[in-house]
This record gives sequence, C-alpha cells and structure tokens, in this order.
Amino acid sequence: MDLSRELSPDRCPGQISWHYDRAEIIADGVVHAIGVCLGLLGAVTIVVISINTERVDVAPILVYVIGLVTMLAFSAAYNMWPVSPAKWVLRRFDHSAIYLLIAGTYTPFLMQMKNVLASASLGIGVWSSAVIGMALKLALPGRFDRLAVILCLLLGWSGIIAYDSLATLPSSSLWLLAIGGILYTLGTLFHVLRRLRFHNAIWHGFVLVAASCHYSAVLGCLPLA
Repeated sequence: MDLSRELSPDRCPGQISWHYDRAEIIADGVVHAIGVCLGLLGAVTIVVISINTERVDVAPILVYVIGLVTMLAFSAAYNMWPVSPAKWVLRRFDHSAIYLLIAGTYTPFLMQMKNVLASASLGIGVWSSAVIGMALKLALPGRFDRLAVILCLLLGWSGIIAYDSLATLPSSSLWLLAIGGILYTLGTLFHVLRRLRFHNAIWHGFVLVAASCHYSAVLGCLPLA
C-alpha cells in the first residue's frame, strides 16, 4: 500500500489526504503506545487513590479518566489504522473524544469549587458545548476542521471566566492546568502544519505532555496526594 498516495476527500465523509511515510508513522506509533500505557496506568492509579481517600467523590474522577482513556484509545486507533473507510469512521470518534476529554478534565475541578452557582454555570456551559461539538463531529465529519481547533481551544480556556472560584484550588494544580493549556495551544501549531515532517508525532507529543500536566493537577487536588 502506497502511504504517500493522496486520497480524494469526497470518497468517504471526513476523508483527508494521508501522506505520512514509514518513519513518521513509527514515531507517531511510539508516542501513542506510550500515551495509552501511561493513560491506563494513570487511570487505575488515580481511581484507586480516590477510593481509598476520605471525603473524595469518585464519580468526577471516573468521568475524567473515561474521557482521558477514550481520547487516547481513539487517537491511537485512528492514527495507526491503515487507510480504509474504517479509518475515516475512527476519525469522527477521535475528534469527538477531544471534546469529551476537555469536559471530563473540567469535572473534578468543578466539584471542588466552593461557589455552587459558578460551578453549575461553568459545568453546564462546558458540557453543553462538548456535547454539541461531539454531535457535529459525528454527524458532519471533515467539516470546519480548522474552526473546530479554535473552538476546542476556546472551550479549554473557558475556565478563565471562573478564575476567582477556581483560585481556591491548590496553587500547584492551577499552575499545572495553565502549563497544560499552554502546551495544548502550542501543540496545535504543529497540528495544522501538515507540510512539516513528523508534525503529527510532534503534535501528539504535546498532547501527551499536556495531558500529563492536567492529570497531575487532578491528582494534586486529592487530599492523599
């Protein structure tokens, strides 16, 4: 199979040109393998810690880890799957899972906000936007891809509007949230530079490090941590 062959976007909904050579695919595969392994290990670890920690509601943690593992799994499946109609179906779920991860990452912090009104308002806004984003990605694959990147960034940084309420969180968690957000934002520059060799592996590397920062931020909010 010639991986350098560009495919017609109108053959299958959401289909794009896929022109990565073997070295790029291997590099991206290594990044994804590390991400999935660390994600599964981290998910089990933080759930066990939550269960064994008093005064910690496990439900928000479960929502977070489901979003994290789902995103990592669909990303690996889509990017590693051979070029075929199934790949473009996986692309829909991969893009949808990004919204799930963003909303899931917010959830543990929303539960710790002392201002109930601010927590509820931000939670409804984030989850409503995420559901709409997921529905659009599943129903209209390949549409407005660049706009979707901007919307994901806006959704990710929307917590700034509730900074006063989030300021009650540990300072280390706030710093890790900010660093993770910056890394996600910088990573999108490589995501859109499709002519840059290894851009996909670099982008996913940024995602992995940023997700690790946010994972540490969630862990830092647990009393046991």
